[in-house]
Amino acid sequence: MERFEIEILPYNAQDMAAEARGPAVRSAVVEATGEIGASGHPRYAGEGVVADIDPTSRTVEAITIDGAEIEDGWSVRITPRED
Repeated sequence: MERFEIEILPYNAQDMAAEARGPAVRSAVVEATGEIGASGHPRYAGEGVVADIDPTSRTVEAITIDGAEIEDGWSVRITPRED
């Protein structure tokens, strides 16, 4: 089953690149649910995070955390998980 680790990175008023923003404020391991999300991409879920991820480009197309969308300016970074 395909899995990803998602890291949620805080908003930065200087519009700094996600890689330079410092540590993630939250992370979660998500697994494929077998469903297709509203974005048309596969849905992944776990630890309160639900995300539609394009597995080819590894881009998060939609995400909610504990049922809420993240605020503008916040970003996510994903990493494939083998375990």
